[in-house]
Amino acid sequence: MNIANVTPSFWSEKKVFLTGHTGFKGGWLSLWLASMGAKVTGYALSPNTEPNLYTALNIQEVVARSLIGDIRNLENLKKAVTQATPDILIHMAAQPLVRYSYANPVETYATNVMGTVHVLEALRETPSVRSAVIITTDKCYENKEWPWGYREYEPMGGYDPYSNSKGCAELVTAAYRQSFFSGENSACAIASARAGNVIGGGDWSPDRLIPDAIKAFEAGTPLLIRNPLATRPWQHVLEPLSGYLILAQALYERGNEFASAWNFGPSDKDARSVEEVIELLIERWGESSRWRKDGLEQPHEANLLKLDCSKARQQLGWLPRWELETAIEKIVEWQKAFQDKENIQTLSLAQINQYMNV
Repeated sequence: MNIANVTPSFWSEKKVFLTGHTGFKGGWLSLWLASMGAKVTGYALSPNTEPNLYTALNIQEVVARSLIGDIRNLENLKKAVTQATPDILIHMAAQPLVRYSYANPVETYATNVMGTVHVLEALRETPSVRSAVIITTDKCYENKEWPWGYREYEPMGGYDPYSNSKGCAELVTAAYRQSFFSGENSACAIASARAGNVIGGGDWSPDRLIPDAIKAFEAGTPLLIRNPLATRPWQHVLEPLSGYLILAQALYERGNEFASAWNFGPSDKDARSVEEVIELLIERWGESSRWRKDGLEQPHEANLLKLDCSKARQQLGWLPRWELETAIEKIVEWQKAFQDKENIQTLSLAQINQYMNV
């Protein structure tokens, strides 16, 4: 098996339509694509945190076009996609937070399910697109909390509105693929991608472990942890992004051979407990960093979740490159540089190059 890498020459001059470019993963992917010469049209809501990665990386100047729009508006989205005439579409825009979904289930389903329907409808009217990757989450599976990883054919489920809405998005994607994009004459090959708990510099999303920890450490207050024994597949943001890029290229070059669902997760040893992750972060952050358990009653969250990434390894040649310890080091490096007002775009590009050259 050949180990695959992202191919900059493939992406040079490719027109890419990216939903969710104002978000955490979208910001990193926008920068990576642009650094390889891709012409990115971004489409997303305005950033909803301050600070945010979109501003920190100056993404508005990095991409070819930055469109502020809502994937819940079908006509506006279709117009934006058809006018961009992209070669490749990557759909990342989402309501991505579990606890927010408990308070806002209608918004969550409207964005994650109907938003995905709207993206796929836009694809039906845009013949230029040859490759499309729909991003969901590892939480789309019906989680039985067993100790082995879920494979791509396992049943969809999801206990909370966020997880369930992403399972629905997977079913929607499969239905559209089979109904409209599976024939020999179909120009566009569509896949879905499921990643683990993604971490990295520049994530200021509320109610996420690493952002909450850094906010607490910077304030000199203890981090409150809801469930320190919960185990998740932690991975640096560049890990799944590399998988999405490799998958998009495979779809573009070899079509429906790769048009299916894919897992992109860390090695088994990086499925670690929340407590282990925070202790690693504290060790590298230093100063006044500490944590304690939050004793308040919490909504349901899974205790154990792992992915089986054998398919991506065997068929795409994709493998994780950075162990959790390295991922934590890169996060601390990034956040300290941001604190010190260093050129964060330069540092981010350096981390991307370091990742590609492992």
